[in-house]
Amino acid sequence: MFKKVAFTMYPIQDATRARAFYENVLGLCRGSGGEQGVWTEYDLPGGGCLALYRTHDIKSSTEAGGCVAFEVEDLDKLNAELRAKGVTYKVEMIDSPVCRSSIIQDSEGNPIILHQLKKTAS
Repeated sequence: MFKKVAFTMYPIQDATRARAFYENVLGLCRGSGGEQGVWTEYDLPGGGCLALYRTHDIKSSTEAGGCVAFEVEDLDKLNAELRAKGVTYKVEMIDSPVCRSSIIQDSEGNPIILHQLKKTAS
């Protein structure tokens, strides 16, 4: 039986470039992984794990449709910081009744959703 989603995995071509993006641009802390960058994990404080897998057999997820979504506290502030760092946006803003999202690309061409829930009226 299935218990939970263990991790989301993205294929990467260049481990140094990808680690620099996730650590220096997004500010994630590297978890377990190999020194050569074949496998790198980023565990998130609220749960979930993003794994990067260096391979030449699998291309980036750019056109495949699958992607990781990170819940963020302040989407507008984060978007301003990422634009200043030159991050590429696939979609600037998606506004739904319950959330707001932006879609960026990592250094390898994989999409990342930045997601913020709207405050509910109590």
